[in-house]
Amino acid sequence: MADFILGIDTGGTFTDFILLEKDGKIKRWKVLSTPRDPSRAILEGLKELLPNFKEKPLEIVHGTTVGTNAFLERKGARTCLLITKGFEDCLFIGRQARPSLYDLMVERPPNIIERTDCLGIEERTDARGEILKALSKRELEKALNFIKEKGYEAIAISFLHSYKNPENEERLGKFLEKKGLNPCLSSRLLPEFREFERTSTTVINAYLGPIVGNYTKKLQDELKNANIFVQQSGGGCQPAREVGKVAVTTILSGPAGGVLSAIELGKALGRPDIITFDMGGTSTDVSLCPGRLLFTKDYKIEGYPINLPMIDVHTVGAGGGSIAWIDKGGLLKVGPESAGADPGPVCYGKGNRITVTDANLFLGRLKGEKFLGGRMNLFEERVEELLNELGQRLGLTPKETALGIIRLVNTNMVQAVREVSIERGYDPRRFTLMSFGGAAGLHALEVANELDIEEVIVPDFAGIFSAVGLAFSDLIFERSKSLFLKVIPGKEEKENELVSTIQELKDNIYSSYSGYIGENGGKREEIFLDVRYEGQSFELMIPYSRKWIEDFFKEHKKLYGYFLTDTPLEITSVRTRLIVERKVREKFFKEIKKGPDFQTLKDMDLGDAERTLVCLPEKDAEIPVISRKKINEATRLKGPLLITDDFTTILLLEGWNAFNYRGHLIIKRTD
Repeated sequence: MADFILGIDTGGTFTDFILLEKDGKIKRWKVLSTPRDPSRAILEGLKELLPNFKEKPLEIVHGTTVGTNAFLERKGARTCLLITKGFEDCLFIGRQARPSLYDLMVERPPNIIERTDCLGIEERTDARGEILKALSKRELEKALNFIKEKGYEAIAISFLHSYKNPENEERLGKFLEKKGLNPCLSSRLLPEFREFERTSTTVINAYLGPIVGNYTKKLQDELKNANIFVQQSGGGCQPAREVGKVAVTTILSGPAGGVLSAIELGKALGRPDIITFDMGGTSTDVSLCPGRLLFTKDYKIEGYPINLPMIDVHTVGAGGGSIAWIDKGGLLKVGPESAGADPGPVCYGKGNRITVTDANLFLGRLKGEKFLGGRMNLFEERVEELLNELGQRLGLTPKETALGIIRLVNTNMVQAVREVSIERGYDPRRFTLMSFGGAAGLHALEVANELDIEEVIVPDFAGIFSAVGLAFSDLIFERSKSLFLKVIPGKEEKENELVSTIQELKDNIYSSYSGYIGENGGKREEIFLDVRYEGQSFELMIPYSRKWIEDFFKEHKKLYGYFLTDTPLEITSVRTRLIVERKVREKFFKEIKKGPDFQTLKDMDLGDAERTLVCLPEKDAEIPVISRKKINEATRLKGPLLITDDFTTILLLEGWNAFNYRGHLIIKRTD
């Protein structure tokens, strides 16, 4: 273990730090993000957290939004697409699915490349992998001239059926590499069928590669003594020097860290079934974990599919910085636009548009003098003035307007939880809501009330919980391959072909990443199969085991209400993950024995506690305010109550009780 291990999560509003020292000490920190140059906030935070950090041997795992922001703002590299002649429109036609079926005025998001950036190459491979037309020298030169004449910074290559036989792609790729260029080949990144998804993923990766690569290089240059890893959307991290090649895997970099730490804590507390509720300054991320991580290959960003396995996280534009606005019909709306870190909410001093954080402050749910551990002053007078202006336009009082903002943002978050649970066959009432992120504690119980969830946990380090997951993230390397293997349940005679493919993928990983894989222990393998009934259009991703067919039946029934035992199955793809353990997580989450009997705890005496006027859902009331640090483990807290922490505030509503267990707040609904 390194002397200092850092998890750094760059969000849209704040950058979070968790520092683990070799002697076991843990420090936490939070600073405002610097969107124009995210590395500035990292360096500023490190100066405050660890003086002389440039001289210290550091190991850093970084969750970054650089790639995501570059995509959303269309500030990626100037990219061209080299594709089989006749398929130049693949990226623009897509699946011909309308984003809003009945909207006659629907507008597509801006393109990441234009049609003129696509060059058709005369080559052809058929669906069996046979080369029908090999690449000629003339086509190679044509591609090179096209790139040089237009000055492209990034190159994506996606040929038809290259997942089956990459020969033509490899020939063009190696030719361009000899000319000093760095193309992204679909057959290396995603050797799987479905040309639109493969092409989209490859183009996005090429588009973001130079941006993410340059950012990580700059960070590495600033921190020469640091060993830097970057979090991937699939739950693991990779060395920063490698991440430019797979930049598309950083799209959900930060949120993945939060889910990792939440599931580890849930298991340690004996609550493996959780729904994560991560509300930050810009967005809310929710994920359902039924005792394990769930992955998806169907992630889309502004209509563009990314067909790589990611932790199944659903994101909505509902954060503390989400802006309240009035639509053309005169209705109040909240989000998805966020005030971010600059200018930030009105109460930060520079913003001029009311946000969710401003509404919470006006309603008394935030204590301005205790914000960010007392390091940041909030301007309540400006909030009242602008909230009054917004209310007048709506015909509402400032208080009614603020309560409306809270109700709207809560509704958006409740819908997000329903999408990952009820709409996928899971009953949220069977799950514990794991609440973290700077803004989550003020909204978690109202969300739980709407969903009839009985238990909420607010972890220790809740305000920087995603950074915790980053700090202990393991190295993960992946490979996949399309297979199209027909399997008849009860007659798995083709098992050898499947085993052979799995071994081939393992060998590829070990040969490609031998420098990062130790000789002894500390690693494990995970295998997933994409399975469907023969004739179906889409697959389910199932962990490979001796009972994978039975698991497929269960998952199919959960999602679609039925399963068929006498219909042939088809394995369309196989993917293998090698996990190299960094041996850090046990420093944060050790196995916790069963806690005290909740019902037998005595109520904590709050007679001398400070009291404050808070606008609650039912009524206004003067309620106690207590620092989380003063809550002992032998007593119980009854709502309504406001609990302050350095980087978050928890609103304990009436009808809920809480107790502190090993630093984690366990909150239960009263009978």
